[in-house]
Amino acid sequence: MAYEYLKKELPDTGIALIALNRPEKRNALSTQLRHEIVDCLGELEADDSVRVVILTGEGPSFCAGFDLKEFETGDSESIFKQATEYHRVVYTFPKPLIAAVNGPAFAGGMDLAAMCDLRVASENASFAQPQVRMGVPAAYDLISRVLPQSLARELCLTGRTMGLEEARACGFVNTIVAPDQLLAETIVLAREISDALASQSMKRQFVENQPDLFTN
Repeated sequence: MAYEYLKKELPDTGIALIALNRPEKRNALSTQLRHEIVDCLGELEADDSVRVVILTGEGPSFCAGFDLKEFETGDSESIFKQATEYHRVVYTFPKPLIAAVNGPAFAGGMDLAAMCDLRVASENASFAQPQVRMGVPAAYDLISRVLPQSLARELCLTGRTMGLEEARACGFVNTIVAPDQLLAETIVLAREISDALASQSMKRQFVENQPDLFTN
């Protein structure tokens, strides 16, 4: 399937790499991009040759969050309804999913990284929920699943940026690498997961035991 705002590659046996491809918009999650993520993950779920998926962004940003311009001109109710389905598909994806965070991951971009199983971060990465400063609630239920509750509350109340060392110290980031090594190091990790025979059953167990955060 061809995508307008998403790139898909197969960089190694059993591994798929998908990249958000709106660099001029800091990979903001437009409705179309969310649809393409849902479609692509469905395609990869059905492909038995793919055992692990890597998610990254094109350009200097991982993802700036939702495309706020759509809320100025679109139907907010339908946007949120589709967004719920997008979140559910990513959050319950049945194969190991690794975020290769190449730059800032803010608002919905941080949420996207949080919904992945592991996060490998470039030295250019950072994380925040800045939408709270504009009156948009943060995704506390999700963020508190992967961060200590006190830190999750602080980030979701203040919107401040969490730097890399703090992100690694609290366990949100698994590994920090040089920008030019991000994809290579993430592929090494993906290969290790792909080679582990129980990795698929472990991911299914993760999904079965996590709370249902995204319902229509």
